[in-house]
Amino acid sequence: MPKSAASHAISNDISTDISMTEQQARIQQIVEDLLKIAKDMGASAAEAGASQDAGLAVNVRLGELETVEHTRDNSLGISVYFGQRKGSASTSDFSPQAIRETVRAACDIARFTTEDPYAGLAEAELMARQPPDLDLYHPWSLDVAQASALCLECEDAARGHDSRISNSEGASLNSGSGVHIYGNSHGFIGGYPFSRHSLSCAVVAEDESGMQRDYWYSVDRQGQGLDSPRQIGITAAERTLARLGARSLSTRQAPVIFRAEVASGLLRSLTGAISGGALYRKASFLLDHLGRPIFPEFVQIEEDPLQPRGLGSAPFDNEGVATRAKALVEGGVLQSYVLDSYAARKLGMQTTANAGGVHNLAIKSGELDLAGLMREMGTGLLVTEMMGQGVNRVTGDYSRGAAGFWVENGEIAHPVEEITIAGNLRDMYLNLIAVGSDNQLPGSTRTGSWLIGQMTIAGE
Repeated sequence: MPKSAASHAISNDISTDISMTEQQARIQQIVEDLLKIAKDMGASAAEAGASQDAGLAVNVRLGELETVEHTRDNSLGISVYFGQRKGSASTSDFSPQAIRETVRAACDIARFTTEDPYAGLAEAELMARQPPDLDLYHPWSLDVAQASALCLECEDAARGHDSRISNSEGASLNSGSGVHIYGNSHGFIGGYPFSRHSLSCAVVAEDESGMQRDYWYSVDRQGQGLDSPRQIGITAAERTLARLGARSLSTRQAPVIFRAEVASGLLRSLTGAISGGALYRKASFLLDHLGRPIFPEFVQIEEDPLQPRGLGSAPFDNEGVATRAKALVEGGVLQSYVLDSYAARKLGMQTTANAGGVHNLAIKSGELDLAGLMREMGTGLLVTEMMGQGVNRVTGDYSRGAAGFWVENGEIAHPVEEITIAGNLRDMYLNLIAVGSDNQLPGSTRTGSWLIGQMTIAGE
């Protein structure tokens, strides 16, 4: 075993007496050792990623502390190349012996793998040699008592908001931080510490019409960036109460508003359809649509991986390629696919720095808020929840269970449940009428509500 692997490997527990800087340096040394061992075992190229994080998860229900969980997780993966034969292996054990065995397993796989002319590292000149500091690390010093108090305040606000709140699924707080390191045999190695904190609440309301459930949450890199526990609880209660008295609809054609939290799913369907894997497998309804209109002219969709403190921010992708802000859709026209280096080679293109996915996706909002969109729609369906997985990426056919509200004359008439909405994503995108200004959705996807023209609503 190389001396460096033995001297720098760290235990499976995150030490509480070392700084994040020291932790980052130790994990970086592990990645460097991995690459050296791979080279010593005959690999012509290699790449490795390692992360280590720790967290606290607390859940309360009906005013009582229910669960407390302290998490400490390791993750390490390596891919080796013997020419254009690739092998990969992973482990959660950071001991020197496990590290060496993991590299050996990857090498053994590669030696017996068929050559793939598209396999290999991303191009050396695309590496993030000077990655920016995106301010992603904001640890939150909470003990169990403090975390429990925040959860109790959140749940109490929800339960006390209205006498019809009859039960609770609890309030949960999750707080975690760690470090991620990636390196490859181009001589690139980089990493950054990160944190993520969230608080959520879900409650049940009941009246003579039956019972309904809903929730709300807040998530941020900074604990201080979360909405107040009271506001989260009240929002969860109000969303739940609004659903009481829901009923089905008769089958019809009508315009549909997808409220912001479900509209984000339409954006994810877009990025899935323009991802490299779907495209080179010819399994996308947007195959060969680069440079073609797929939305109305007013639509602009962008990715900004370099957003300070962004929940989806990253200075480089999973292959070390420097990320950058770019337009995916501009003037309604598809401007870019979403590619890693393998998919890019298969398609005769260049990676778009999206190995591992899209970072901080956003669609430009219009001037109308949700109430304004409902007035614009007049009569139709406001969708607030989707069920099922009825999206066909190959054809674009879309059919999912839904719940929400029926709108008449621009005002909510009554809540709706047990319906299905259907259409085709290609038509839905082209028939997008407006995007709302209500874009303060928690998370890494920024969108307002979407107003879409006629869709089929199947009910009674």
